[in-house]
Amino acid sequence: MYTLGINAVFHDTAACIVKDGQLLAAVEDERFTRIKHGKRPIPFSTYELPFHAIDYCLQVAGIHLKDVDQVVYSFDPYLLIDENQAASPNIAIPFHLKDWEPADPQPWEGLFLSSIINAPAQLVDGYPHHLQRRFREASQADWDWHFVEHHLSHAASAYLPSPFEDAAVMVLDGRGEIATTSYHVGQQQSLTRIGQVNLPHSLGLLYEEVTSYLGFLHSSDEYKVMALASYGKPTYAKDFQDMIYLSENGQYRIQQTQLEARFGPARLRHAALTNHHFDIARSLQYVLEETVLELALWLHSETKQRYLTMAGGVALNCVLNARIRDDGPFEKVWVQPAAGDSGTALGAALWADAKLRGERQKAFIMSHAYWGPAYEDDVIADFLEKAKVPYTRMERVAEETAQLLAANRIVGWFQGAMEYGPRALGSRSILASPVLPEMQAWLNEVKDREDFRPVAPVVTEEDAPLWFMNAQQSPFMLFVNQVPPARAALIPAVKHVDGTARIQTVNREQNPLYYDLLRAFEQITGIPVLINTSFNTVGRPIVCSPRDALECFWTSPFDVLIMGSFLISKQYGNKDISGHSHIQTASAFG
Repeated sequence: MYTLGINAVFHDTAACIVKDGQLLAAVEDERFTRIKHGKRPIPFSTYELPFHAIDYCLQVAGIHLKDVDQVVYSFDPYLLIDENQAASPNIAIPFHLKDWEPADPQPWEGLFLSSIINAPAQLVDGYPHHLQRRFREASQADWDWHFVEHHLSHAASAYLPSPFEDAAVMVLDGRGEIATTSYHVGQQQSLTRIGQVNLPHSLGLLYEEVTSYLGFLHSSDEYKVMALASYGKPTYAKDFQDMIYLSENGQYRIQQTQLEARFGPARLRHAALTNHHFDIARSLQYVLEETVLELALWLHSETKQRYLTMAGGVALNCVLNARIRDDGPFEKVWVQPAAGDSGTALGAALWADAKLRGERQKAFIMSHAYWGPAYEDDVIADFLEKAKVPYTRMERVAEETAQLLAANRIVGWFQGAMEYGPRALGSRSILASPVLPEMQAWLNEVKDREDFRPVAPVVTEEDAPLWFMNAQQSPFMLFVNQVPPARAALIPAVKHVDGTARIQTVNREQNPLYYDLLRAFEQITGIPVLINTSFNTVGRPIVCSPRDALECFWTSPFDVLIMGSFLISKQYGNKDISGHSHIQTASAFG
């Protein structure tokens, strides 16, 4: 039985395909369209379905849309529609906002809901023409359609693929239909909700509002605020504590924020960042951590569960996750790698699949995030030949790449199936040596990123506790750990200003070539750690195809690209210009 999961309502549009309880493929639409997050979360874009992601999932399953048994959409519009609205053939949409009743805070709600309700028809005939092969001849009668509540989809994505048979589940995001925070108990294939916080009170929306205030793009750049927080002091903690009123049973209220009245004019996009901005970010981050720790304490007390699973966009805050892991009441914490809205496609599909088949036992554990497109060597070679790009075939990819990295080359690394979720985890990564302190700044320049942004390390799973304090298995790069001073002197490029690093651990079963590369680098340098940052430049999605990788490589100042077994380096004619690279050797840094 095939279940197609779709997320389309806000942002991070995505699709997945599940067959009899097993995930076959999961991918964000941005990977194909090259539009960051797929689209912006506005009512006018709600009708856009992730057709490219759906097409890929159908390809992996070897089926057409008409062969799907059920389609699940991770938002339930009928939670927002009363009986009178549901019975009405019409909805009210303003032609001019000046004519709209100012008492109504949601003038486009009708358009928003109509786009969702009509998604089944859009799926049948709204696909791009070049994708018609797997979509044509399908009709709404071919499958059962289900709207699955947004927070239930998040919760299912956190619990059902987790390694725990029983666990508490906490979902923290901006908003769903009504809920913004929800609490559950997971047991085998069941989820029982024990509480929720409703709009307009939302920790996620508060973080988004401060993100905008600090001059970044909301629903996109919240991770930049998290990074910025490490440079500041919690000077304004009392202000944010005044905004959040915690009550009993996991409830809270967000009071009026009035950011400009409290902190002065908002920062413009390209204005200089000052200590004032650092302190605001730090204060927000501190109060978020303290608040969520209180919620976790209540949830543990209420459920008596040993383990916690998490999802929702706020669960991508790896500093918060580390606080819950280190200072919270649960023995272990597992976070869905696609914790943002893209993961709701997976949660809704797994939930609906289990319900339809009557499955009572958990049947799938998400031990890795490599669920996207992969390209074999013959496909890559054919593309390079057609593009007339000179290349060298590598006989020992791990060993030869390790030599390049040890010589301080920056390497575009394109291998295997790409990652599901926002983190590059060794399939679509830019890799570098962590030995030179200057490497972090060079990588930010290469990617055209802000200079305050840290770069993350990948380390072999068995060596992680030797290089990072209290390190546990962390394959999804969703927690931070302190770097011991003695180790920090050896890997200074991956230590953030606060002494932490957002680590990824890898074992050979999860990703053999990636693991072997770390071991080969260790053989040369004595260090089983590399810098791993996403293979993209600012404002662009992570590369997906060989074409994406080649375009990014040729338009960015890094040294070599390794796709599959093939090495591509920058040359003019027969003249090797790699000697002009600003990071070819350590001596280049003086």
